[in-house]
Amino acid sequence: MDLVEVLVGIGVLVGLVGVVVPVIPGSLAIGGSVLLWALDRGTPGAWGVLAVVVVLLALGNLATYVITGKRVAASGVPRRTLVLAGLAGIVGFFVVPVVGLFLFFAAGLFAAEYARLRDTEAARRSAFVALRATALGLLVELTLALAAAATWLVAVLLGVGG
Repeated sequence: MDLVEVLVGIGVLVGLVGVVVPVIPGSLAIGGSVLLWALDRGTPGAWGVLAVVVVLLALGNLATYVITGKRVAASGVPRRTLVLAGLAGIVGFFVVPVVGLFLFFAAGLFAAEYARLRDTEAARRSAFVALRATALGLLVELTLALAAAATWLVAVLLGVGG
């Protein structure tokens, strides 16, 4: 492994963390890192690997929005609730670094649903459905991001980039 591959590997790892901790645009970091590798190598094999990586990352992002969006919409949770929960998560990230993102997102989701429904049990059920949908979307995106990272790693180990 040369220096470029080490740096790209670090970029891919940072991107994988970014998929789970959405402070860093994870898929973008992975795709950008592999793009730099393909530019450095300049071989048809490297460009082919980049194409596979981009497709996997795009599918992961698309699946996240489709899975989360469909399940949340089916549960009746309005988009406004998710926006408020997301804003609470951002605040939480700075109040309690990293962990606060998840805690404040969940608390914001419940609070927004309680304000909308005025029923603790209904708000809890609704927030749980939305959290489960969000987690499933994240799991699918992470799985495809890991597949993209593995594609690049296997290509490097097999010398596909030249």
